[in-house]
Amino acid sequence: MAFENFPPAQPVPSSPTPKQGKDWRTFLSIILVIALLGTWGYIIYDKNRTKEVIQQKDTQYTAVVTEKDTLQSLLDEATNRYDALKTTNAKKDSTITTKDRDIASKKAQIQSLLSKKNATAAELKQARDMIASLNTDISDYKVQIETLKGQNVVLTQEKEVVTKERNRVRQDFDSAKTVIKQRENLIDIGSTLHAANFNILGIQEKKGGKEKETTKAKKVDKVRISFDLDENKITTTGPKDLYIIVTAPDGNPVSVEALGSGKFTTRDGGEKTYTQKQSIDYIQGQKQRVNVDWKQNSPYKVGDYKIEVYNNGFKIGEGTRHFKKGGLFG
Repeated sequence: MAFENFPPAQPVPSSPTPKQGKDWRTFLSIILVIALLGTWGYIIYDKNRTKEVIQQKDTQYTAVVTEKDTLQSLLDEATNRYDALKTTNAKKDSTITTKDRDIASKKAQIQSLLSKKNATAAELKQARDMIASLNTDISDYKVQIETLKGQNVVLTQEKEVVTKERNRVRQDFDSAKTVIKQRENLIDIGSTLHAANFNILGIQEKKGGKEKETTKAKKVDKVRISFDLDENKITTTGPKDLYIIVTAPDGNPVSVEALGSGKFTTRDGGEKTYTQKQSIDYIQGQKQRVNVDWKQNSPYKVGDYKIEVYNNGFKIGEGTRHFKKGGLFG
């Protein structure tokens, strides 16, 4: 058998088969599906992580709010205790007043921290520590208040004792004043002078300064009044005022303001017109004679002239002098 050498036949390019195109699209679809699944997975993962973060923040916020509410309740409770103590009747001293200011300042600082919307944990811890300190201050405040109340009880009791003693002393003093006043009145009344031995003369003045007694009204130029002041051991030595009232025959007191007449008050509260005021230097315990000249501008009338003498608001003596008509034809 003979063999012939033929050139190898050239391969004829084959056209893609429908199966190969389908495999490529399938591969591409798988890749897209995997990518889509990965994207969904990431989205789901990120969403879950975000939700977890939100939940953590919600938990933290809730914890902060709860802590703030708790601290606010503690502050309110401390404030109520403090306000109840402030209503006590114990008298405040400088120490209590200073403590009031310190507590008020600390309360304001705590409330400022709790009022912050975004208070940090450190700030809340600071507020809690300050509330604990505030409670300690309030406890000390209560002790001081109780101490003051106890002191006030003692002071009240002492005041009652002192008040009773004062009232007793005042009563004794008032009684003593009454007795002293009564004795002073007795002494005052007892110091009133007494006049006696009245001698009332009509004096006619003649030329050369000579004087002559007369009982005739038309010849009288002045009246000389003389009387004795009895000795008085109560009356002190010194100037004494005597008020002399001259009553004319018509019943009216003689009063000439230009000659020193005026008014004075008697012991019964009445007011009298005096004709003349006479001041004398009295010597305690001695009897002395008093002479008073009274001269009026108008002629003297016929009739009785009554002379009254007052001292210390009392009438101490009186006398009368009658002046008659003069001559055969009056």
